Amino acid sequence: MRYLPKSPAERQQMLAEIGADSIDDLFAVIPEEYRLRRDLDVPRQQAESEIINYFRAAGEKNAIGYASFLGAGAYRHYRPVIIDVLVQRGEFLTSYTPYQAEITQGTLQAIFEFQTMIAELTGMDVANASMYDGSTGAAEAVLMAMRVTGRHKAVVTRTVHPEYREVLGTYLRYREMPFAEVDYVAETGRVDLAALEAAVTEETAAVLVQSPNFFGVVEDIPAIAEIAHKKGALLIVSIAEAVSLGVVRPPVEADIVSMEAQSFGVALSYGGPFVGVLATKEKYLRQIPGRLVGQTTDRNGSRGYVLTLSTREQHIRREKATSNICTNQALVALMATIFLTIYGKEGIRELAEHNLAKAAYGVKTLSATPGTKLLFNGAPRFHEFVLQTAEDSAGWVPRLRKKKIAGGLALKRWYPELGNATLWCVTEMITKHHIDTAAKALAAGPVEA
Repeated sequence: MRYLPKSPAERQQMLAEIGADSIDDLFAVIPEEYRLRRDLDVPRQQAESEIINYFRAAGEKNAIGYASFLGAGAYRHYRPVIIDVLVQRGEFLTSYTPYQAEITQGTLQAIFEFQTMIAELTGMDVANASMYDGSTGAAEAVLMAMRVTGRHKAVVTRTVHPEYREVLGTYLRYREMPFAEVDYVAETGRVDLAALEAAVTEETAAVLVQSPNFFGVVEDIPAIAEIAHKKGALLIVSIAEAVSLGVVRPPVEADIVSMEAQSFGVALSYGGPFVGVLATKEKYLRQIPGRLVGQTTDRNGSRGYVLTLSTREQHIRREKATSNICTNQALVALMATIFLTIYGKEGIRELAEHNLAKAAYGVKTLSATPGTKLLFNGAPRFHEFVLQTAEDSAGWVPRLRKKKIAGGLALKRWYPELGNATLWCVTEMITKHHIDTAAKALAAGPVEA
């Protein structure tokens, strides 16, 4: 039997209120061929013990114990166990929006510390209380630039994460706000500065770039900033790999920085949740979306924290609101805050150097494998790199899988011009043995049928 929360009499009363005679009247606008006239083909109901056994069996199919060279905006870093111990405390885990400052000082202080650390990392003056993720943060940054400049066009480089660009397209499609894409230089993987200069006009509100970009290459941010600012556009720098800021110079020339902070102690968890970051210069503070926590003093002179400068449509007139984003990732941002506190400035730098060294060995070893070629070797990179293989990835992926290794990400879906190119990522979780094993599997012949 199905569980239906409304009785037949209650359903009939609801239908009468809206002037419908039957449930079918509600779906009359849907063509008949698309309506389901049978029960769903789903398994029968199961007891609790059966459900537990089902999920245990399904879990055994997962790639447990695999070494992963996948990156592309979702990075596997070591998570100190103290993170989960602290975020699962009831004070944090069960708390909601800290509207009542007098009873949520702990949550507010944690968010304030997060904002402070992000501002220091990015070289910006202020950061908000976090966003949904890096993709929506980048899109919100473009909308923010349009509000600041009063312009309604954007220029985006093709080296920005393809899924970030898709999200931006969804945001702008029905706002009549077009954006143009600028290609990259084949030798370096960096944005084509000449093409960028030609694309940016007096109507451009924002130039959106990513650094390190989707290919793992560090962009020339000062040169890009000069091009954008010369035409009065704002520069937005998206950072998909937050750990890179341990060694990569922060994009201080940017007007807005949008970052995915998942690398700071947030588990991949099969696709989420993530934690977005938006930081900017102080003069643009009132156009930043989301929440801000400020520090103040009470009438006794004691330090305290409050939500401040709210520009969300829940708090002010809708036409004056900066965004309809109605939440932030406070618990996930707390994970990042704990991670940054544990590692500290020196620890983050050492972690980034560790990643850099591992990636250098990965580049050297994998690119020396017969049938492989390193692309974009003319510019600095962080821990990701692009390999082109004579054999399609469908050929060598099964060989690596037999060695319990997940290889690089095929790029032809977004960059068909790169052929058999794959994006590889080497973090501190990858060992020398993993890299050597992957190289041998790449060099081996096709798997026998």
